[in-house]
Amino acid sequence: MRIVIALGGNALLRRGEPLSADNQRENVRTACSQIARISPGNELVIAHGNGPQVGLLALQGAAYTDVPVYPLDVLGAETEGMIGYIIEQELGNLLPFEVPFATLLTQVEVDAADPAFANPSKPIGPVYSREEAERLASEKGWHIAADGDRFRRVVPSPRPKRIFEIRPIRWLLEKGSVVICAGGGGIPTVYDQNGHLQGVEAVIDKDLCSALLAEQLEADLLVIATDVDGVYLDWGTPQQRRINEAHPDQLELLGFAAGSMGPKVQAACEFARNTGKAAVIGSLADIEAIVQGRAGSRVSLSAHGVS
Repeated sequence: MRIVIALGGNALLRRGEPLSADNQRENVRTACSQIARISPGNELVIAHGNGPQVGLLALQGAAYTDVPVYPLDVLGAETEGMIGYIIEQELGNLLPFEVPFATLLTQVEVDAADPAFANPSKPIGPVYSREEAERLASEKGWHIAADGDRFRRVVPSPRPKRIFEIRPIRWLLEKGSVVICAGGGGIPTVYDQNGHLQGVEAVIDKDLCSALLAEQLEADLLVIATDVDGVYLDWGTPQQRRINEAHPDQLELLGFAAGSMGPKVQAACEFARNTGKAAVIGSLADIEAIVQGRAGSRVSLSAHGVS
């Protein structure tokens, strides 16, 4: 079975945790211990978030004032290499030596006219108090937005249109490689008026890009791994209940928070609708049971309503 796994940011860094290399490696090690369980007999493609990491690189770059700050597309490329390296090493320590790995820098086309460029919404970097966030916004010209009870920098998040490296990803899978790609939603690129490809200041949502990736790879299953065991109705109330199975048409009508579960639900619905295959949103700790159909919130065309 060909499986695309979209690792949530919690797989790399827990909320409020310092952005140290040791913390990220420890979290990746935990994630890989779960992924290793479903490796035998399956083709694996791993995508991942990069919001905290790209934000940290931006902060570090801003501290060195002798040169202009590096653009977000370049920082995104840096995080793909860094995170891919850690995943390769930690998962490689758990799988047989003969299993090959490859991390691909993945350029993704977006539309230069995407309305997201006028409405920054993608959180990156660490969390701040309101006072600190407002000070940084004033100093650096950032857009900020609430993230739970704290605040973060937000940047444009245009929709992915095309994954340029889709053919080499297929070739690597056909040779038995575990492929790590489309990190952070891929490197956002646009064509200029001369037909030349160039990077753009944005961060693509990794769940939407993972859904496109899974569709173009003709994956059998899309797993959107997060820090909760599924999609909940009436979240945060005494009446909250987990959705076991849902048809995409009915699930999309319910409405979910744009900054958290919303993109995951949208990605799962788009993949299920476009392919006829299932997407599951659930906890990384349950990944074996998710693949076996025993855990998570499963989105598929065969579901009847929401249950």
